[in-house]
Amino acid sequence: MIRNIIFDLFGVIARFDTEGYYTVHGISPSDQQILQREVFRSLEFAMGDRGTISEEEAVDAICARVPEHLHEAVCDFIYRQNRTILPIPGMEALLQCLKDHGHSLFLLTNTSKAFHRIRARIPGIELFNGTLISADVGLVKPDPAIFRLACEQFGIKPHESAFIYDAPINAEAAQCAGMRAYVFHGDVDCILRQPAAADALHQRPPCVGSAATLKWPFEA
Repeated sequence: MIRNIIFDLFGVIARFDTEGYYTVHGISPSDQQILQREVFRSLEFAMGDRGTISEEEAVDAICARVPEHLHEAVCDFIYRQNRTILPIPGMEALLQCLKDHGHSLFLLTNTSKAFHRIRARIPGIELFNGTLISADVGLVKPDPAIFRLACEQFGIKPHESAFIYDAPINAEAAQCAGMRAYVFHGDVDCILRQPAAADALHQRPPCVGSAATLKWPFEA
């Protein structure tokens, strides 16, 4: 029986409003491409998630190769400041429903230590029994080791746990670590419709309804 549900953060629980940031700060399409390449697809960004570089070091390295007028945006993206966090529609209701029906909820995500700065702004964060971020432990998904470590730190058993993520490769890694897992495609109601979800939870087929009126029928 599945007693524990482990969620990823960005793309599942919430997302940064990057498009809104670009609009508010008047960042041109060409500059957006620079920021996508030099920040989000950079070695420094990946190292930040693993915790092998400080935020200051990452900012200095990236600013050295982008135009000066983008330095403020680089700081905002690396420090995760001046950015709006938007909830994934219906997800907080699902979290509450799972919690009300006796499941333990955990957060496991690849992110930098800036997480600790923005933690209080994450929708539904108070519903989680525990959190583990990659930068704090020097491991990143899809390494199965981070899933095993999460189970150890959370005090849970892999075969009693399910993992929800928006990337198949990480869901597969969770399975390799002994968990049930399935992929979230952005629609909370789809979680309830997926046969894999019912199978993962070892429960009868779920009801399907709007997230706002969701009644979770599973027993922990």
